[in-house]
Amino acid sequence: MQIDSKQVQALREKTGAGMMDCKKALVEANGDSAEAEKILRKKGIATAAGKSARAANEGCIASYIHHGSKLGVLVEVNCETDFVARNEQFRELVKDIAQQIAAANPRWVRREDVPASIVAAEKEIYAAQVKDKPAAAIEKICAGKLDKFFSTVCLLEQPYVKNPEITINDHVTQKIAALGENMVIRRFTRWQLGEELPTT
Repeated sequence: MQIDSKQVQALREKTGAGMMDCKKALVEANGDSAEAEKILRKKGIATAAGKSARAANEGCIASYIHHGSKLGVLVEVNCETDFVARNEQFRELVKDIAQQIAAANPRWVRREDVPASIVAAEKEIYAAQVKDKPAAAIEKICAGKLDKFFSTVCLLEQPYVKNPEITINDHVTQKIAALGENMVIRRFTRWQLGEELPTT
C-alpha cells in the first residue's frame, strides 16, 4: 500500500515516533491514522522499559506558580531529542509534573534519592511500633510501612493527582510509550511563601 509522506509527517508530529515507525504503523493500519497511532502506542508501552537505558540530555525546565503566588515550583524533565522536547504532549507532561509537585509536596524524585539515614530512622520507628510481634511479621510490616512512606515522599511513587488510579511513574511511562523516547524527571525545587529555610 502506498503511504503519503504528508500522512507520515502528520503522524510523527502527533506522536513523536520515528519516521520509519510511523510509516510501518500506517502500512499495518491500511492508511488509517487513528489505528496507526494505536499501533504505535501499543508497541511503545511494550518497549518503554527498554528505553530507560538511553541517554536523555534534551528536555526542558518549567515553572509553575500556584494561584495567589504563594507557592512555586521549578522542575527539569529530560528526553532524548529536541524534537520531543518541543512536542505538545511532552510539554503537557512537564506541566502535569510541576502541578503534582505543587499539590503533593514530594521531597525526592525516587526512593533511591532518599538518604540512608532517613530510611534507617523510619525503619527504627516502624519496628518500635510493632516490637511485640514475631520477627518475620515485624519485617513484613516494616516493609509495607516503608513502601507507604516512599509513596508519600517520592514523586515517582505518588498517586497522580489528576488520576489517583496511577502513579506519576505510570504517567511518565505512558508518555514514553506514546512518544517513543526515554524521559527522566531529573530534579525539582518547591518553594512556599513563609516556609522555614533549610539550615546549611
